[in-house]
Parts: sequence; C-alpha cells; structure tokens
Amino acid sequence: MVVFARQTRNALPALRAPRLLRSLAVVLACLVATPSAQEAGEAARTKTLDSLLDLYVRNGDVYYRAIKSERARLDGYVGQLATASIDKLSRDEQLAFWLNAYDALVLRTVADHYPIQGRAGEYPAKSIRQIPGAFERLPHRVAGRTVTLDQIEQTILPTFHDPRVYFAIGRGAAGSGRLRSEAFSGARLEEQLADVAAECVTRAQCVAINRETGKVSASSIFSWREKEFTAVYADKAPAAFASRSPIERAVIAFVMPRLTGTEKEFLAKNTFQLTYSTFDWTLNDLTGRGGR
Repeated sequence: MVVFARQTRNALPALRAPRLLRSLAVVLACLVATPSAQEAGEAARTKTLDSLLDLYVRNGDVYYRAIKSERARLDGYVGQLATASIDKLSRDEQLAFWLNAYDALVLRTVADHYPIQGRAGEYPAKSIRQIPGAFERLPHRVAGRTVTLDQIEQTILPTFHDPRVYFAIGRGAAGSGRLRSEAFSGARLEEQLADVAAECVTRAQCVAINRETGKVSASSIFSWREKEFTAVYADKAPAAFASRSPIERAVIAFVMPRLTGTEKEFLAKNTFQLTYSTFDWTLNDLTGRGGR
C-alpha cells in the first residue's frame, strides 16, 4: 500500500504536466497575438482616417467644403503621420500606411487652398494643379521624413513593386484612380488592391475600347509609371502579343482578365492601336452636387 501511495504521488506531476503545457501555450499565443506598439498606433490612425473617408467621400468624389470647415480630425491625423514609427510593421502594413498618408496629404493640400483659385491655362480652373508646387514642392513630414507627394509616388511606392498602387492613390483629380471611402488596411490590402484594379477597368478614364476605330485608350498613369507596370505585367500577357512593346503587353495583361468576352475577342485580333488618354485634372469635388 505504501508503494502504491508513493507511485500515485510521484505520478501527480506527470498528470499536471499536460495542463501546464496547455496553459503555457495559451500564454504564448496571447503574447504573439498582442499587437506591438507600432501596430496598435497604426490601427488607431487607420481607424481615424477610415471614419473621415467614410464621411466625406462618395464614389471617389470629396466634400472638400465640409472637410475644410470640420478639419480638426484630418489635421490631427496628418500631425500623427509626422512622428509615426513604421519600421517594424509588415510589408502590407507599411504599404497601407504610405497609401493612406498620400491620400490624407492630398485632402489637406486641397483643404488648405479651398476654394482653389488659379489661372494656369493648361489645367482646369479649380484643379489641384492650380496650387503652386502641390505635388513637387510642398513639403510634408511623414514617418520622420520630409517628403513631397511626388517623392512618395516616385521613390517610396516603387519599392513595394505593385503597380496597382498608382491607381489606388487619389490625386485629387477625376482622372485618377477612384478614391475609396475607406482607409487601406494591411490585413485587407490584397483584397483592396484587387478591387482597385477591377474597378479601374470599368472606367473610361482607365481604359476605353473602341471597336469601330480600332483603338484602345489607356490612362496616362500607365505611361507615367511605365517602368513599374512593365516590370510586373509585361511577361504576363498572352504569347499572341509578343510582338507588342513591353508597356503595351503590360497594359493588356493588366486589363484583359477583367474585360467582357466581346472586348477580349477584339483584343485577341491584335490589330488595335494603343493610345494614352489625356489625364483629367478636374478636381474631384462633390460640393454642390447634392447633399450628403
């Protein structure tokens, strides 16, 4: 009996071990699941911008007058961008951060000058292009760096090697990709960029196929970012288009999967002429087009 009792007592630690291991596993899982300070900060910032876009953006157009009159949250968000720390975020989270930063800075740039006054004859009267240096000179502090909008587009976004981003950013213009009514999120970024590409092909500003004239008109954005689109999409075009230039193949690969059957048949003949449409810099201003 004594021996049996000792064996039972000696076996107790072994019986408890699985429970202990399970408890440790739960603790470790919680530690892993707990967001870092950077992730928590970015989640809070994204939530702020998300609510702003949901409130002030409709089908890509913006209530700039309302933003200007109620701009405390926008200014607060932009102010947080200056000291944001993002080096430990995932690749998708960092890309979402820069897309959101770009869009917010465009909104603030327009709000700072709204209603826009300008006399540059080459642009529409109220265009963001009427703001001197809006893209190439006005400085912004983002993630500890001083950057312009052009620098974000031309030096930062290319490092992510995803040309869809050039239709994702809102340039404050009708010819740009349609500004979304939600912020970009690292967790949903692939889904959101896929939506951007799919939506682009439905708009004449992105691609227009005219079977009667035999022409395909593509957005100037393809030509502006030719290097990036060619690098990712040129090799994805069907072999039938091998004689086409790299950028032509890239445009075909980008738009063809999302075209209608009739449009695909037209392209498959490979007799079309590709041209670039003139970019429409008309301000995407919803003010005066109806109530919220």
